Amino acid sequence: MKQVVQNYKSGELALLDVPVPGCKPGGVLVRSAFSLISTGTELMKVSEAGMSMLGKARSRPDQVAKVVQSVATNGVPATYRKVMGKLDSYTPLGYSLCGVVEQVGAGIDDVKVGDLVACAGNEHALHAELNWVPKNLYVPVPDGVAARHAAFGTVGSIALQGVRQGESRLGEVALVIGLGLIGQLVTQLLNASGVRVVGVDPDPARCELAERLGAAACGDPGSASVESAVAELTGGMGVDQVYLAAGGSSNQPVELAARLCRDRGRVIDIGKCRLDLPWNAYYEKELDVRFSRSYGPGRYDPEYELQGRDYPIGYVRWTERRNLACFLDLIARGSVDVEPLVSHVAGFEDAVETYRRLEEGELKAVAVLFRYAPASDDDAPPAEAPQVTVPEVPRPSGRTVPARRSGPVRLAFVGAGNYASSMLLPHLTGRDGVELSTVVTTTALSAANAQRKFGFGKATTDLDAVLGDPAVEAVFVVTRHSSHAELTRRALLAGKAVFVEKPLALTEEELASVLAAVEESGNDRIQVGFNRRFAPLLREAKERFGARGGPASLRYLVNAGRLEHGSWYLRQDTEGSRFAGEGGHFVDTASWLLDADPVSVYAAAPAGGEDLQIVLGYPDGSTATISYVTSGPASFPKETLDLIADNKVLRLDDFVRAAVHDGRRRQWVGSRLPKARDKGQNAELAAFVKAVRTGGPMPVPLESLAATTTATLAVRTALASGVPVTLTGAR
Repeated sequence: MKQVVQNYKSGELALLDVPVPGCKPGGVLVRSAFSLISTGTELMKVSEAGMSMLGKARSRPDQVAKVVQSVATNGVPATYRKVMGKLDSYTPLGYSLCGVVEQVGAGIDDVKVGDLVACAGNEHALHAELNWVPKNLYVPVPDGVAARHAAFGTVGSIALQGVRQGESRLGEVALVIGLGLIGQLVTQLLNASGVRVVGVDPDPARCELAERLGAAACGDPGSASVESAVAELTGGMGVDQVYLAAGGSSNQPVELAARLCRDRGRVIDIGKCRLDLPWNAYYEKELDVRFSRSYGPGRYDPEYELQGRDYPIGYVRWTERRNLACFLDLIARGSVDVEPLVSHVAGFEDAVETYRRLEEGELKAVAVLFRYAPASDDDAPPAEAPQVTVPEVPRPSGRTVPARRSGPVRLAFVGAGNYASSMLLPHLTGRDGVELSTVVTTTALSAANAQRKFGFGKATTDLDAVLGDPAVEAVFVVTRHSSHAELTRRALLAGKAVFVEKPLALTEEELASVLAAVEESGNDRIQVGFNRRFAPLLREAKERFGARGGPASLRYLVNAGRLEHGSWYLRQDTEGSRFAGEGGHFVDTASWLLDADPVSVYAAAPAGGEDLQIVLGYPDGSTATISYVTSGPASFPKETLDLIADNKVLRLDDFVRAAVHDGRRRQWVGSRLPKARDKGQNAELAAFVKAVRTGGPMPVPLESLAATTTATLAVRTALASGVPVTLTGAR
């Protein structure tokens, strides 16, 4: 299928061939009929992409701050790879469309195949021939509403949410600054609510359009006619509300708002304009400044948008989905007319040229629609979602590794997110003896991005096809945590060697299912992404520390830091606790340093906090204390480790510096100057590829992987019981 994408690094716009997205549970697969270009938001994004790197940094200081923080936490090389990976990737455009339901995912009962729906979301209502849309981001289109009009649903919801924030009342007067697409819709919605509107825009054509659609008067922001109209309509008192629907770097809109607003009036920011509030003017009138956040309550809440958890109507009357349905109802009843806003309709095949004409000012438009061709057999969606059906695959017998053919090791990746793209794939691209065969993702564009950047032979959303492909020898599972165990189980049963990023499992039942697949298939070719034991600096330090004669004491401080709001790591009901997801790293490192698997686990946490103190016991009496904290300062190193035994200390500082103290002197590993941070991903991948190529043993025994996973999961039990948990084995 085709999708409009942009490379934020180069500014390139393209109509790209990408795989058809899978139809996941909790949503529907929609074939686009019309999608709407947001001439404000999207053209601003397109313009930013064409800037120099310095210009991009100046336009997004929030992202620059994140980069600086990442440098402090992860070092320059890793941050550079991550930033360049994000910049040099195709990103989607679009967030408002109407289309026909082609496939219904599990758990959906409010629409059926063939229904017309309006869809929202900058990850789900893209300029693409097919989109997977979760339940709370689509609504059925009422009878009598044309598909081209229903495509306005998302931008209409943005305007509607702004009007709700203004709390307009019958008979009031409002000022709308900026008569682009959102400003025109706000004007109509206010007019439908019995509010008289004065509009402001430097474009006479837009002013004339707003007056034709119900505004009492409109004019240039510098025109005396605007102030005269406000004075006449309000008796000189000023408007009750001001809606800022303008963009740009000028501070004129907020200054005009203060001048024309009444005492204790309301100023609502809907667009993205400069907001240097003149203090005296806003203070003297005690103006109420409010922000309108996108389509309404539920926006940016993954539990609402992705998991379909609605807010009770008694507590939240107007959510994203209810706003979307309300706006379509207003169109159906004739209270809002979007047809006069349509300046141009372009065939989807002309998308790139349309953006060029808009950006260069050749095409003057309030609203532009893409029209999509009807479905063809060539781009029909798959009959079954790849996440549902377990494929019938041949199962090797016994535990012998079948002889492989000569040539490169053929690898497939399931998932191609930030970690895979910045920490794994760069080490595999161009490596001798490796062929990146296929990349599988649930979203089409991420597969296409990975194929383009890393040279995969194929990109698809069909997991079954990969598991059934005899040419694929090893599968990398680099998806969200909740899917690791099931995908690993399926790959093992398909006879593939598996590299699964941590964790191997989130529950004891999931771990048991993986081990059962090993028993059933005779295939134990698994490596979990516990990369720290492969870090060159730590391996050299362990070698220099030497063999132990007695028990050791190990202290491991992990300054994990707080996660950003909305991070999928926080979805404990589906993705497990944060420690269950990444704690295996630290358990594995401790066990490798102590040359044994743990036999007991104790855990404690401060009341009301997220920090954890974990004590692992080992057969020879050694202990490892892992302090996993989220409350530490970001400026402090992320990982520091001390191993003490036999009058010696091994000290590791965040994988950039290490030393061994032997009671007489301190011996620096390498040199006392910090090295580039290397947590072992490259060496780990080399070991895995070698094992697949030669048929030799996996880099880490399966028994150790299972024991580490068991210990990590036992932390939850230890926290609940308040007493140490004895481990009787990984199986």
